[in-house]
Amino acid sequence: MDVVARPRGRPRKALSVPVAPLPRTGLHEQAASRLKDMIVRGVLPAGASLVEKDLSVALGVSRTPLREALKLLAAEGLVELHQNRSARVPDWEPEEVLELFEALAGIERLTAELAASRISDVLLDDLREKQARLDCMHRDKVLDAYFALNQEIHRTIVTAAHNRPLAEAHAPLQARAQWARLRALSTGSRWEESAREHRDLFRALEVRDATGAGAIAYRHVLRTGVVIAETLRAQRAKASPGGT
Repeated sequence: MDVVARPRGRPRKALSVPVAPLPRTGLHEQAASRLKDMIVRGVLPAGASLVEKDLSVALGVSRTPLREALKLLAAEGLVELHQNRSARVPDWEPEEVLELFEALAGIERLTAELAASRISDVLLDDLREKQARLDCMHRDKVLDAYFALNQEIHRTIVTAAHNRPLAEAHAPLQARAQWARLRALSTGSRWEESAREHRDLFRALEVRDATGAGAIAYRHVLRTGVVIAETLRAQRAKASPGGT
């Protein structure tokens, strides 16, 4: 049996959420992980109303762990909670996307600068191996695996900076930006650009070029925000009265 997630706001096509009950341990965390993946991948799109009854059936959990899961996602900015109303996937405005990626780009520029001077040989070798795999995934057009490893590389560079406050600031922004990053990789030539930027960033880290690494990281992250903001503006213009 499939369960329909009901969107709010602008009319949207009804969504069929596959029923896949979760194991019985750590239910709220597992439910949060499953819902997060649905949001990132667009199964639950922007503006979708998260009806507890439907999601409980879809995930095979009671409403108590489901509500805890929604609270976890709300803390990451991936869900909006409203009193006496269903939770909702945020319907991001283009300006909000740009603000998010401006903040993320600033953090990743600083972490890349620090990582260039602080990264250990062991972690650099690990990053080299990941970059090689990322290039292969790009060559073979394996988007899901590329996206997952892409996120892991970003986290590795943050780890290499050896700065806990920066890592703590980065984690929630990274989580909130995942849906946009995956969508950007599926948009036009952005995947090609992203792969090239990752190669350039690794080379800068490899030669310990802090200024270069920071500049590349900043442009790389901000460019994703610009691409998604432009995409959202185009979609809104097309959906508005008189749009083409």
